[in-house]
Amino acid sequence: MAILASALVTWIPRILPFLLVKYKGLPAPVTRFLKYLPISIIFALVLSSLVDGKIGSLPQFHWLDLVVTIPSLFVAFRYKNLMGTVLFGIVLIALLRLVFLNGKKYVTEKITIITKNLIFVIIGV
Repeated sequence: MAILASALVTWIPRILPFLLVKYKGLPAPVTRFLKYLPISIIFALVLSSLVDGKIGSLPQFHWLDLVVTIPSLFVAFRYKNLMGTVLFGIVLIALLRLVFLNGKKYVTEKITIITKNLIFVIIGV
């Protein structure tokens, strides 16, 4: 009985807004506000991956990631293709890490980890 009550209490706040919006609608200012939400969420996600914040110190930027963000934004606005933008950003950051962040050591470590995992999978450990 407690599980059913918990399910109902969880279900009501999730479903009730959908039902109210479906039959009642939203006022124009709320609709206008909600149009900005996806961009705000993406900006927050991108910013959190570009900056490290620690209490008592200034924010630290990941400069290599910041350098990749600018051309990726250009590709996003120019071509308006999400998959192309993501692939462009991934390839660009991989190349820059290979060149500037001791890429050989990084790649060697990743290949070693992948090889060990494959051996464990093949052996069945």
